[in-house]
Amino acid sequence: MLEIQVTRAGQGKPHPDPDTLVFGKLFTDHMFLMDYHAGQGWHSPRIVPYGPFSLDPSCMVFHYAQEVFEGLKAYRTPEGKVQLFRPVENARRLNSSCDRLCIPQIPEEDFVQAVKALVQIDRDWVPDKKGTSLYIRPFIFATDPSLGVHASHSYRFAIILSPVGAYYPEGINPVKIYVEDEDVRAVRGGTGYTKCGGNYAASIRAGERAEAQGYSQVLWLDGVHRKYIEEVGAMNVLFKVDGTVITPALTGSVLPGITRKSCLELLRDWGVAVEERLITAQELFDAADAGKLEEAWGSGTAAVVSPIGELAMGGRKAILNNGKIGPLTQRLYDTLTGIQWGTEPDPHGWTVPVE
Repeated sequence: MLEIQVTRAGQGKPHPDPDTLVFGKLFTDHMFLMDYHAGQGWHSPRIVPYGPFSLDPSCMVFHYAQEVFEGLKAYRTPEGKVQLFRPVENARRLNSSCDRLCIPQIPEEDFVQAVKALVQIDRDWVPDKKGTSLYIRPFIFATDPSLGVHASHSYRFAIILSPVGAYYPEGINPVKIYVEDEDVRAVRGGTGYTKCGGNYAASIRAGERAEAQGYSQVLWLDGVHRKYIEEVGAMNVLFKVDGTVITPALTGSVLPGITRKSCLELLRDWGVAVEERLITAQELFDAADAGKLEEAWGSGTAAVVSPIGELAMGGRKAILNNGKIGPLTQRLYDTLTGIQWGTEPDPHGWTVPVE
């Protein structure tokens, strides 16, 4: 168990109006820090006032992008309690990312303890308005002052918190998606299955092109054959085709999403047929032409589910469920958010109280 030293902020920041919250713009009073040095391991776990880091200009993260991160949320229940959603899964995925980026791993129990301790310190920042939550961003970055291309010998693990508003304040509106046929986000053997900043930086150009054409996000194709569906924007993607839910298999270039995993477990609980396999864009448009592409949605921590109302590829377009959210997508959203906010039963034991 970590022995976490706590230095409280002298003057807390004013808490925001929950009606004005946006994603990732405001941060709480404290942050968690822990350092790593070769031969010493992880050490000096502490909670300190939120503030800037002092880093050498030659710090390796700036030059070789050796860093990883995670994203999860804390939710306030109707009884006023605070709980997390599947934090051990985030710990496991962080360590998988660390392994790929040659970063020392953090024991799962230490990760969860650190998250809980920080949220407990700033628990008054967890908003109680319907649909709001406290976003949690753990991250690790290389700190060696060196321009040599090798794994760093020192790292910093940090956690920061940000209260966020309801993702759908005016209701869930299905989005328009364009199949990206130029850029790719990842290839098998690369870092596609990790959460590292480079993956997201590489996705920005295609996203901006899609937005300029009136689309909300891009549907990524694989980097080798350029025909198999991988993800939608920065989310996993699922399709309901002729009664069966299909989603891209985790072949090494697709992020193993925790919301994706939760969706699949719920669907199997409900007796819905599920397939994890390769899916071509051509298959989807053919299914749409045959009237069999019934629903599609992205899944991720921020939105939980994001329904897709239109797919476009070249000169072809497919409208799903008359451009409205489908019943299965809605059921998944209602069930997952109900579990997260403590208004629905949690038969799998996914929630973890912060006490």
